[in-house]
Amino acid sequence: MRKADLINQISEKTGIPKVDVLVTLETMFKEVKETLAQGENIYIRGFGSFVTKKRAAKIGRNIKKNVAVEIPEHFIPAFKPSREFIQEVKKLQNVKEGQPNPDEEM
Repeated sequence: MRKADLINQISEKTGIPKVDVLVTLETMFKEVKETLAQGENIYIRGFGSFVTKKRAAKIGRNIKKNVAVEIPEHFIPAFKPSREFIQEVKKLQNVKEGQPNPDEEM
């Protein structure tokens, strides 16, 4: 699914004009980026967490020049889904594969 598809679905389900949905999504993405760039994490209950992870300094290799390159310590953005999110995806995965859902009684 692309961003345009997501905007269309949200607009259809909520009745909010597509332009307003687009502005809202773009603002959310911008705020997530800015907040993570400031070193703060974002926790959304029932959905997950946007966090920054620290990558240690290491020695890499430029294969073309056969030279060792030092890669400094840096931070990368990451998303950690909530337990509820993970369980929901697992249920959908089982349904798609035709496996019985362990949470449902037979």
